[in-house]
Amino acid sequence: MNKSELVEAMATAAGISKAQADKALTGALDAITDALAKGDKVTLVGFGTFSVAERAARQGRNPQTGKTITIAARKVARFKPGSKLAEAVK
Repeated sequence: MNKSELVEAMATAAGISKAQADKALTGALDAITDALAKGDKVTLVGFGTFSVAERAARQGRNPQTGKTITIAARKVARFKPGSKLAEAVK
């Protein structure tokens, strides 16, 4: 499912226009992105939790040359599914 299919499903389920559903989805995604950028955690009960984790610097290998390189530390977004989502996927 891509974004336009999700917007269509949201519009149908909520009985609103696709434009309104697109605005709602974009707003929700922007709010989640802004919260993660600040380092906050976003919890949607039953669905899951979005959080930010630190990935430590590590050694890697250039596959073309075989030379060892250092991969810098960085922050990454993480998602842990909630109980209802996990059960639905089973």
